[in-house]
Amino acid sequence: MRVDVHEPVTDLVDPIPAAVRLRPVDRTGLTDRFGPSDPEPGLEVTRDPRVARLLRDRKFQFLLILPNQIVFWTVIFVGIAGTAIPGLNFGAAITWYVWFCLVFVMMVVVGRAWCAMCPFGGFAEWIQRRTFWRRTQKALGLGRKFPEPLARLGFLIPVASFLLLTWIEEFFNIAGPGNPADTSWMVVGIVSSALLFFLVFERRTFCRYVCPLTTLIGTVGSMGSVAGFRTKDRDVCLTCQSKACMRGGEDGYGCPWYTWPGSADSNLSCGLCTECFKACPEGNVGLFLQRPLTSVIAPRRRRADVAWGVALLWGLVVYQQANATNVFASFDNWLNTRLHFPHYPDPVDYLGFIALVALALAGVAWLVARGLGRRDLPEERSGTFIDRTSKFRRFFVPMAYGLIPVVGADYFARQLPKFFKHATRVVPAVQHIAGFAGPRSTLYTFHILSTGGIVAVQVAVVAAGTAAALWATSRIAGREMVAVGRNALGVRLATSGVVLLCGVLAAFLYVIMHAAS
Repeated sequence: MRVDVHEPVTDLVDPIPAAVRLRPVDRTGLTDRFGPSDPEPGLEVTRDPRVARLLRDRKFQFLLILPNQIVFWTVIFVGIAGTAIPGLNFGAAITWYVWFCLVFVMMVVVGRAWCAMCPFGGFAEWIQRRTFWRRTQKALGLGRKFPEPLARLGFLIPVASFLLLTWIEEFFNIAGPGNPADTSWMVVGIVSSALLFFLVFERRTFCRYVCPLTTLIGTVGSMGSVAGFRTKDRDVCLTCQSKACMRGGEDGYGCPWYTWPGSADSNLSCGLCTECFKACPEGNVGLFLQRPLTSVIAPRRRRADVAWGVALLWGLVVYQQANATNVFASFDNWLNTRLHFPHYPDPVDYLGFIALVALALAGVAWLVARGLGRRDLPEERSGTFIDRTSKFRRFFVPMAYGLIPVVGADYFARQLPKFFKHATRVVPAVQHIAGFAGPRSTLYTFHILSTGGIVAVQVAVVAAGTAAALWATSRIAGREMVAVGRNALGVRLATSGVVLLCGVLAAFLYVIMHAAS
């Protein structure tokens, strides 16, 4: 990401990586660059002095992270030292029956709320800063910049790490849940990886460019109603000499996520850490709420890495659904036999299936661009920059953004069987730690919903996501894609058809899966 201001930045308190370094631009282009193309901020909650005082308190985020730290270190300890029965082990039960489902609820409602309280990044950041909450000037570690060529890949690296982590989880049946110790060691691996990156690189490089969950949270979270921290008055931001929100100041660090509030047009990369709010000497940064789906529809500076990330995430969840059917499971077993691979998931059909789904979405966009795109695409000027992107990109990228609601709904629906069947086992698991007879508890075998009820809820969730995606795609197509198409009605029908097909496919798979976990 690149941030544009009217002067270069030097002698920073916290140097910014080259990929996000501030650079000078032509002042004549600022009106276009930061004009009506950006969504207007919604309701500013920091106007309330009590909210503002709370967010400026340096202990606030520490107290937000601390409960999750306690839970996750308990998960690690109990998973290794506790019972090997998954349903009675608190670590495995809370992680796979409750936590993953609740994280998706937070994404859809709030956005990157989990990032603000994440125990992985929080623990590593405490060590990096050598403090729990005080503002310190010298960080622990090498403080290196993340290589710019890798930073330019954006969400593609975290998507790859998410695919790898998911494959490992499936191969060892960690989320089955299998052996509770495997859950603990997986959490230890994530925490260790985060700590290593925090000690080698500056700021939250791990969270922005590597974390397995960042693409999923960033894209699905764009449906949320929290816009993040934004500039109140862009003119004040553009003329600011301190740039404390990025450099850091006496009261706050420079943005750990490398996101300049003055150019933010979505909540995609705002980790809600409050540092820019604390650091701004002008009081020109606020926390804003927005209408749901605003960060899906409103941005015009759309990113290809986000689009490919959405396509790959869609491929992964469809793979997980398809593999729960008998036909695909038989194919995976046959392939394992042919390739002498021990068991599911075979990496060939795992990666191949995901790639085919992503390429199928891209292929549809290519066909739409070829069949309905104008032969002489208009050039779009923004300041001194002229957009000459291809017809394919001008169709594929907005179309992928429009699919975010149905992809998010599909991931959420995928977590529901474990929640409705086994979430109540958390109580017997706690009883078992205390020495009570957990397995004899009626909650151990209690199901919140029957199999038919679970399927109905899954289909309803997918239907709601599909409806939201149809609405978002219609808005995006009408504003961005119709302008580069020869047939406005054809463009709308084609893009809406893709969304509808994805929703119907997801719902159909849930019906034939019959609430399989």
